[in-house]
Amino acid sequence: MPLARPFRRHIHLSKAAIRGTQSQLSTRQQRRTARWSEPLDYRPAGQRNQMDAIRRGGDMSARSRSGCPSLHRIVDAVDGGLCRIKLPGGELLAAQAAAIADCARRHGSGVIEFTNRANLQLRGIRRTDEDALIDALTAAGLGPLRTQGTDAGTVDPTATSARDDRRNVMISPTAGIDPQALLDTRPLADELLRAMQLEPGFDALSPKFAILIDGGEGLAELDHPHDIWLAALPAASGARFAVGLAGTPPSHRDDGSLVGVVEEAHAAATVIALTHAFLELRQAEIGRMRELVAHTGADAIVEHAQARARIASASQADLGNWRRRGVDSASRLGAHPQRDGAYCYVGFQPPLGRIDADRLDRLAELSREAGCSRLRLTPWQGALLPDVEPGRVAMTLSRLRDLDLICDAQQPLARLIACAGSTGCARSPVDTKADAMVLAAGVLPPGMVHVSGCPRSCAAPTAAAYTLLAVAPHLYDLYRRDDRPGLGQCIAHRLSIQEAAVVLRAVGQETVDA
Repeated sequence: MPLARPFRRHIHLSKAAIRGTQSQLSTRQQRRTARWSEPLDYRPAGQRNQMDAIRRGGDMSARSRSGCPSLHRIVDAVDGGLCRIKLPGGELLAAQAAAIADCARRHGSGVIEFTNRANLQLRGIRRTDEDALIDALTAAGLGPLRTQGTDAGTVDPTATSARDDRRNVMISPTAGIDPQALLDTRPLADELLRAMQLEPGFDALSPKFAILIDGGEGLAELDHPHDIWLAALPAASGARFAVGLAGTPPSHRDDGSLVGVVEEAHAAATVIALTHAFLELRQAEIGRMRELVAHTGADAIVEHAQARARIASASQADLGNWRRRGVDSASRLGAHPQRDGAYCYVGFQPPLGRIDADRLDRLAELSREAGCSRLRLTPWQGALLPDVEPGRVAMTLSRLRDLDLICDAQQPLARLIACAGSTGCARSPVDTKADAMVLAAGVLPPGMVHVSGCPRSCAAPTAAAYTLLAVAPHLYDLYRRDDRPGLGQCIAHRLSIQEAAVVLRAVGQETVDA
């Protein structure tokens, strides 16, 4: 059946068809839906009433109104304060995971979110507990660098918060252990994380200003646009990086963001130079590299940076039509051999990116039993247990499944993304998490499906294969990604979640038949 025009104009969604879709929720699936809806309602009654008052227009002045939470900037949400914990290289030690679980219980609702930038978020933070939370997380080694000569009595909270904002360096979750990697990006990431926090003048950067270091791994997220990106090149003539501004390394698509090539030894200095160029060339209203590129052009930024860096042009480096090798995002789940052949990593993700404190505690315990004592978070709202001996893989997978964590890319919940929804965000008119669980009980088309409560699309940095965008309470428009900007083509208007399940099933069948 063609889908040239909005789908709802061509299909009669009878009540019987909708009832049939609802009936597909087996008793087991309904129990699972209820279980993973529980974290949405963990708030104590008093806190729930307090946040309901805020939602009705009460005072929000006690917390930051910024939409970008951090460890030192807890922002308001419908279900309480939201605290984001940035993890260098996505790595989380077992002891730190246990500390986070304890903090989530003591100071918040007990709900923990895995983000699409390989960080963690704590929800439902009580106003009276913010200082204690920050102190506890900092004591666990989860805060930014402390400058030399400071102590607990002389720390400048504004400067500390600004350093935390600049810890936005993304690498592959399999950096250093990926069989396909061209080089290990972890030392460069460590160098840049330190430099970005300590470089004079960088406190003026936006909290969203971000850097990608790509080592050519088989498991990598290449759809996240970054202000500056580095991508390892085949080492025919020494270790080098392609350099880009306001985009992603060219792989399945080319966004034209490649600007040059730099030797590995000069990679960190190049990123610092380009960041200085951004700050020195921008006007006050410009906060991201894409805005400056649109205003001045990429060549002007590179030329300005050359005073501090050695960037060869792509033509000088004879890159030609270089494309970054493809990736396999499905390898984020399940067990896979590491580079050395002696160990495996085991990947998983919690349904819709949420976990409770007790499960995080049990994950910390499992990481110790598996022999690695740490987790590496992924930009798909999940994590890996690295360095697992082959003899422990079956036990590890079994324990993860016992925690109702997803370990198979074929599971419907592995292909569903949902934002906080109305239980956590005042912008959303729908409970996206609960609605996504309804979709998980049905048949989904190939590719990712994103349930978004508003056009900001916080849960997905780029358009998913299919997006359900809330337009009113209990109603969505359905988009299918194509070459158009934004979410793609709208193929159905104002669908209930039950109607959306029917349409997605039909779209999936059409894809199979084609």
